[in-house]
Amino acid sequence: MGKKRVIKKGGQGLDPGRRARALSRGSKTKVPVGVLHVQSTFNNTKLLVTDPSGNAVMASSSGALGFKGAKKGTPFAAAKVGEVLAEKAEQAGMKEVRVVVKGIGSGRESAIRAFTSRGIAIANITDTTPIPHNGPKPKKPRRV
Repeated sequence: MGKKRVIKKGGQGLDPGRRARALSRGSKTKVPVGVLHVQSTFNNTKLLVTDPSGNAVMASSSGALGFKGAKKGTPFAAAKVGEVLAEKAEQAGMKEVRVVVKGIGSGRESAIRAFTSRGIAIANITDTTPIPHNGPKPKKPRRV
């Protein structure tokens, strides 16, 4: 007959082992002021914390926390990424952050809200989503 397969369905989608692993990879340097880059697409949400000169200090994404498939693009997954990254930033001694948002996904606001819930102050929020001024050339009219 063959081997029976057991399919486990995760309730929340967040793997506690991956969360602990993400927190253990903390930053060695102390960064009091930083820049939080939020890239939110329909399929994923990525967060990156840099120092003011642009050097990457720490990063995380919803895929790195164990979310798979369509769940990666949800606001819930983005909030979990924001919480984990805020914890890491707190360990690095971060007090204030500038936010740069890029993309049109659903996790934009929830990632920022979760990041600020840990007590890190936001100096300003900038939206750098690319917007086409004219867009691509339209198709030629169909000849019948």
